[in-house]
This record gives sequence, structure tokens and C-alpha cells, in this order.
Amino acid sequence: MRFSAICLIICSLMAAQKAAALEICGDLKQGELLLVKDKKSWQITFFNNLKERKYYPNEEGVFLAALHRDAPQKFKIGIYGAGKSVVYKDLQIEPTKWDIQRINGVQQHKVTPNKEHQTEIDRERADLNQVLALKTEADYWQSGFMQPVEGRISGNFGNQRIFNGIPKSPHSGTDIAAAAGTPVRASADGIVVLSGKDYFYTGNMVIIDHGRGLQTIYAHLQEAKVTEGQGVKKGEVIGLVGSTGRANGAHLHWGASLNGVRFNPRSLLNINEKKCFKLDSKAEGK
Repeated sequence: MRFSAICLIICSLMAAQKAAALEICGDLKQGELLLVKDKKSWQITFFNNLKERKYYPNEEGVFLAALHRDAPQKFKIGIYGAGKSVVYKDLQIEPTKWDIQRINGVQQHKVTPNKEHQTEIDRERADLNQVLALKTEADYWQSGFMQPVEGRISGNFGNQRIFNGIPKSPHSGTDIAAAAGTPVRASADGIVVLSGKDYFYTGNMVIIDHGRGLQTIYAHLQEAKVTEGQGVKKGEVIGLVGSTGRANGAHLHWGASLNGVRFNPRSLLNINEKKCFKLDSKAEGK
């Protein structure tokens, strides 16, 4: 009888330990989107993603998390379980070699704005910061993602651009070259949270919220075809390719943000088919 009880305890501990092992799906590379699966945890914290970021699961125990373009190679995460229990783990992040692009012929006031343009720049930044801070419990992202327009990739996420000889911030999205007026489609189901506005840098822009703090961005549009608050389905036309804002020719700037972290939008294309591995999460104490 005592032997059976001991076996039961050991088996229960083994099962609990197995259940505590979480899965990470995606490439452990700078600028990539990850899916973390763990039904036993209620929060995952990325401590040194340049800024501490907290992520929460849906009902299936799935967390969405994004690695910053400049995420360090040794990356610390916290896994929060029942009560006050927490497990800390280090992840090894693969660095990415970013390209440098030199673009000439851009209107100089778009490269080095004068004081007269600062009000418009401040308006754009305020609107972006407000929208990209949205967090809902919706799971529209589960519909999967598609590229919003067909065309040549003319600019990759993370690359740094030098406009008219002046270095600028790293590129926050993927540029897709296409003829002006080409339909731009929603890359996944969601709710439109920003439309139009004729901004200084991004011109006419649409932003779609997909839930869990995940948004996709469609900039430099000739025209937006949706309104704020409108629900859209994957593949629905949301605008037309243009060259508004700071753009050198017709193209779509396609961006993505999760919990305020900009990441490579092309990592969304296999969101439901990412390769997974298990991370042993034996307790290491606080």
C-alpha cells in the first residue's frame, strides 16, 4: 500500500514537471515573432527586450511575444505559474546582419524637417503611440496572415536607411513595390483602429488590431478604403498603394507591432505553422 502511494506521488510529480515544460515556436532571432505555449502559466515576462515586456495567454494557453530588432544575444524570461511561483530562463538569440540602404532624391524637408513641420510630426507620433498601445483579449490573429500586396520587396525590416546622406532610424517594416492604385488587402482578420490622416512620414495609413497587443501597419497609401472601428476579414481591400508621406515612389510599407515592439512582419506569414521546441522549466527560484 505504501509502495503504491509512493508511486502515485512520484508519477504526479513527473506529470506536473512535464506539464510545466513550455513550448516556444518560431526562430530565436532578432526581430522575430514567437508563439509560447504553456497552459500552466499566466504571464511570461521578457526582461531584457530593451524594455521589460509582459505577455498574457489566451484560453488555449498561447502567448504571442516579439523579439526586438536589437534584442541581446542572451535573453532572460520569467515564467509565472500558480501563486507567486516564478521560473527564470535564459534564451540564446541569434543576431541578424542588417543591410544599409542609401536612398537619394527624397525631398529634403522630409529628411530634415523644419520647425514648421514639427506639429505634424508630433501628431503622427501621438496617434501611433496611442494605437500601438492597445491590448484586447481578441484572437483575430488566429485566422493566419497573408502578404497584403504582391510585388518586389524593396526594403526589409531592420535595415538602416541613409536619406540623402543622412542616417536615419532602422526600418520598422517591409516595403513592397507595386503600381500606384494597386489594392492593398488586410493581412488577417481584425478591427481597423486608424485610417487615413495624411501623416508627415507615413502619409495615409491604416492600422489593424488583431488582438493580444498585435497590430499590422499599412503606410504610404494613395487612399484608405476603410474607417476606424470597422471589422475586416483577411484578404479584404483596405486601401490603395501610393506614395504619400516620406516615400520615394509607389510602394506599401507593411509593419507589425506587438506590445509596442516592432518586428519583422514577414514572420507573421507562418504564424500557425512555426517550428516548436520545448523549454524545460524546472524551478530556479526568485
